Parts: sequence; C-alpha cells; structure tokens
Amino acid sequence: MFNISKDFAPPFKMIEPFFMTGAIFYFLGTLFLLFLHPGNGHLDFAIIGWAHWFMLGFVMMVIFGAMAQLVPVVVEVGHFSVDMYYVIFPALLVGTLLMVVGFWWLPVVLPYGGLLVLVSMVTFLAETLLTLKRAERVTLTVKSVLASNIFLTIAIVIGFLMSLAIGGDTALDINRWIGTHVVLVLGGYVTLTIIGLSMILLPMFGLSHGFDWSPVERSFWLMTGGVSLHLFATMIDWSLLAYLAMVVMYVAVGFYIYQIKIIYDTRARKAHDIYAKSMYVGYASLTLSALLGILTLLVGSEQILLAAVWFLIMGFVAFLVNGHLYKIVPFLVWFERYSPLVGKEKVPMLHEMFPARKADYQFWFSTVGMVIAGLGLLFGSETLFKGGVSLLVVGAGFMLSSVRFMLSFGKELASRETGA
Repeated sequence: MFNISKDFAPPFKMIEPFFMTGAIFYFLGTLFLLFLHPGNGHLDFAIIGWAHWFMLGFVMMVIFGAMAQLVPVVVEVGHFSVDMYYVIFPALLVGTLLMVVGFWWLPVVLPYGGLLVLVSMVTFLAETLLTLKRAERVTLTVKSVLASNIFLTIAIVIGFLMSLAIGGDTALDINRWIGTHVVLVLGGYVTLTIIGLSMILLPMFGLSHGFDWSPVERSFWLMTGGVSLHLFATMIDWSLLAYLAMVVMYVAVGFYIYQIKIIYDTRARKAHDIYAKSMYVGYASLTLSALLGILTLLVGSEQILLAAVWFLIMGFVAFLVNGHLYKIVPFLVWFERYSPLVGKEKVPMLHEMFPARKADYQFWFSTVGMVIAGLGLLFGSETLFKGGVSLLVVGAGFMLSSVRFMLSFGKELASRETGA
C-alpha cells in the first residue's frame, strides 16, 4: 500500500478546479455533438475542434488533476514544485478555448491556442519528470507515466506546427501528420497513462493480489514500440511501416485486455458498484473499438473508423475517467476535510460522499446513449447518432451534478475551520 500522507498530497484547492472544469467540458462536449455532422468525415474542422474540446478540456484536464495527486503517491516523494500546477491549469484552459475557436470560427487564433497548450504540456512534463527523478523504485507505472508524457509533448509540438500551417505560417503537410498526432495522443499518452495508473487503481479498488504482471509488461513495451514506429514511419513517409505499427498497437491492446481479465478473476472485492459497472462498459468498449479498428485496416471504411474512434473515446476513455472520478474525488475530499477529525468526532464514510441515485442515472443514460450513437455512426444514420447523443447529454448533466456534489461535500465544515 502506498504511503499516502499530507506530506505528498498537493493542496486540494489546487486540483479541485481541474475536476470541476473537466466535468463542465464533458457536459458541454456532449451537447456540442448535436451540432456535428459525422457524414462530413473525421477531417472536418468542426469534428476536429470538438475532439480538441473533449480531449484537452475533459480528458487531459481530469488526468492532470488526478496525476497531481497520484504521481507523488506512486513514487512516494513530494512534488518537485507543486506551484507549477497554477500555471498548467490556466494555460491549458485558455489554450483549449482558443484552439476550439480557431477550428470552428477563426483559424488565425489557432497558433496562440496551440502555444498556450504547449506551454501547459511542457510545464507539466518538466514538473512530472523532476518529480519522477526522485523515485527510488522504477515501477511499470513510473515507466508508463514517463513514456506517456514524452509522447504527449511530441504530439503537442506536432499539433502546434499543424496549427501554424492552418494559420498559413508554415508549409507542413497536415494530412501526412494528423494521423501520427492522433496516435501519439490516444496511443502514446492516453492509453499508456491508463495502462500505468490502472495497474495501481484496479488492484487497489478490487483488492487483487499476487497476479501475473507479464501481460501488461508486454502491452507497455509493444504500445511504446508501436507508437514510436508510427512516428518514425510518418517521418520517412512509409505507409506500410505505419500499417505495421498499428498492428503492433492492437496486439498491445490485446495483452492489456487480457491483463484486465486476470485482475478481474483474482479480485477479492466482488461489489458491482458504479465504479465496477463503469469499468465493465469501458473495457467492453475498448474490445469493440479494437475489433472495429482491425476491420478498418482491412476494408478502409470511414464509417467503421468513426465508430471505432467513438467507442474508444466515448466508451473506453470517458467511462474510465468518469468511473474513477466516483472513487478519487470522494477520497480526496474526505482526506482534505475529514481526516484531521478522525478520533475526535464522527466522520462520513466514503460511500456517503457521492450521490448514488444521480450516479446510476448518469451510468444508464450514458451507456445507452453511447451505444445507440455508436451504432448510428457504424450504420451511417445521423438520426440514430443524434438520438444517442441526446441521451448522452442527459447522462453528462447527471455527471456534472455529481461532481459538483462530491466537491462541495463538507465545504461548510472547511469554511468554519478556516473562519471564512
């Protein structure tokens, strides 16, 4: 078990905005889907703008907030400079908004948004690397965090150069580099981060012990090698090598899914709570996305590609992020506001600190909506897609309300103690 103490934990007021802002971006992101037209293809600027809204404003925002807490816990040392997160948050927020405005309405502001996002990412990378440098044990999680952040930085640099090209300041071939940009973000950063952190969180929440780690080790090295190979293939403009890199990454996903099954089979805690159900949907979506991705490589269908990406982002990534919020946020709130009171007065249990009914509504509306919208993309039905998205919007509304409830729990107590 990790040595979790206030010596390692950053100030809660610093990471709280990451979670609240991420939930707002998630809700608005699902709402914006109603105005998109998937038939225009994945290179449509409206879709690209939405992807940046969702990945930067929701996924990255929540991951950065969680990493601020988890990285020092994993390496069992304090942050190198926790104050750097006060730069990371506003730069990421303003940069994301400017980039979306650039994609949707005003291309000239794209480079400015890209530059701010780059500043945020480089600052995050520097702080994380300097914190990891203090680690005495180089675990799989430490390696995955290191590799994922290097890939993220490369992705943001490429993205910044593409934003300059859209603004007319460079002659970079966007069509050549956009695929690698996506691979670096989704495969190199998001997937590797999830692989590393899930090997901490899933066994901890499921009470799994003594299982075989070799599948996830293979997954890590194959994913790292596949992403690197895809980047190299793009640099030398060799499409066959890029195709091979995608195959390697799909094999890596296969090993990771197998590792998750091992953890599931060895878990001691059998509860099917909102967290567990979110993981079921998330990993089922990852499996479906991988199968659709393989089919895309074989037949080259735009509809299948969009469906594969949909189940990866809205099924796998979104459900894993939201599911973990139900575990992480109540614990952080309890740790900040109630841990000093243990032994002095009655304190709430963690399960009392999240709205169970709202969480159930969020889960079912989001699950059904995600599936229906994914089928709409797969079969080319915009009506079916918009119908599913409508349910997703309702689910996202419950998610936003749940996050607000969890973050506000016990705030009156904190105000009384500080005299505010």
